[in-house]
Amino acid sequence: MIRSLLTTSEGDVCEGDERLIDDWQAKPGSHLWIDMKGEPEERERQLLERFDCHPMAIQDAHKERHPPKIEEFEHHTLIIYRGISSFDAQLNFVPQQVCLFIGERFLITLHAGEALSIERLFNEHGKTLLALSPERVALKIMYTSAGFYIDSLLEFESELSDIEDELLEAGNDVLMRKITAYRSRLVKMRRIFSYHKGITQELTAYDYAHLPRGESETLHAITDVEERFERLYTLTQMYYDICGDLIDGYISISSHQLNITMRVLTVITAIFVPLTFIAGIYGMNFEYMPELRYQYGYFFVWGAMLGIGGSLIWLFKRKNWF
Repeated sequence: MIRSLLTTSEGDVCEGDERLIDDWQAKPGSHLWIDMKGEPEERERQLLERFDCHPMAIQDAHKERHPPKIEEFEHHTLIIYRGISSFDAQLNFVPQQVCLFIGERFLITLHAGEALSIERLFNEHGKTLLALSPERVALKIMYTSAGFYIDSLLEFESELSDIEDELLEAGNDVLMRKITAYRSRLVKMRRIFSYHKGITQELTAYDYAHLPRGESETLHAITDVEERFERLYTLTQMYYDICGDLIDGYISISSHQLNITMRVLTVITAIFVPLTFIAGIYGMNFEYMPELRYQYGYFFVWGAMLGIGGSLIWLFKRKNWF
C-alpha cells in the first residue's frame, strides 16, 4: 500500500497516493510524505530512484534484519529504525523495521507490516508537522514509537513487582522460568535501545544536512528523542538487574533452605552414629563376649544408648543447630 501526504506553502493539504509526486515537483515550497507498507522491493526501488535515493541506501533498506543506523547521502539521510507492531506488559513484542529517507522537501517511510507510530502520526498530527519540515515528521515517528515502548515497560514494572512479592512468599521453579524469560526479552530490547541511543547521540553530536541542528525546533525534537531512548535504555537495564537480583535471591534462599535440611540430616546422623556403633559391637556373634552373660547387660546398653543420644540432642539444641 502506498499513501501520501502533501502540504503546500499556501497551507493546503492533500492526501492520496504516488500521483501526488507530480504536484509536489510542480510546487517548489511543498513537502511530501510517502508511506509504503508491504510493497514489493522492485516497486519500492523504482519509487526511491525517482527521488535520487542512493543505491547503497536502497540496498540497506531492503535488508531484512539490518541493525538500526543513520547515514547521510547527497540527496537524503537514511535512518533505519526498529519500531514495533505489537507490545504488551509481559514484554512480548514484535519488532517492525522502519526505514526513513529524509530529504530537504520529502520523507519516505518503508515498512513491511503495520507500524504503530506511523499509523498514529499519519492519521493525527502528521499534516501539521509535515507543513513544518519532513525531518520533524521523522523525529516524531521515533518519539511516538519510543512512547509505546515506555508505556509497556511501565506496565511491566507492576508485573515485576507482583512477581517479586510472590517469589518472596512462595518461590518456585515456574516463577524462575518466567523471570528468566523476562530477562532474555530485556536483553533483546536493551540491544535495540542501544542502537537507537547511538542514533540519537549522533544526531546530537553531528549536524546532518537534512536534520539541521541549527533550527531550534529541530534540535529540541532531537533532544526529546534522545531523552526518551536514554530513559528506555536505563529502564531496560534496571529491570534486567532486578530480574538478575530476583534470580540470585531465589538461588540464595533455596541454598539456605537446603543447608538447613542438610544440617538437620547431619544432626540426625551424628546422633545415630554412636548408637549404630554400639549396636554393631553387640550384634557380633562371638561366643566369648563377657557382657553377653551379664544379667543386666541389656538394660545397661539401652541406658548408655539413651544417655548418649540425649546428651547429643541437648548439645545440638544448645548450639541452635536444630
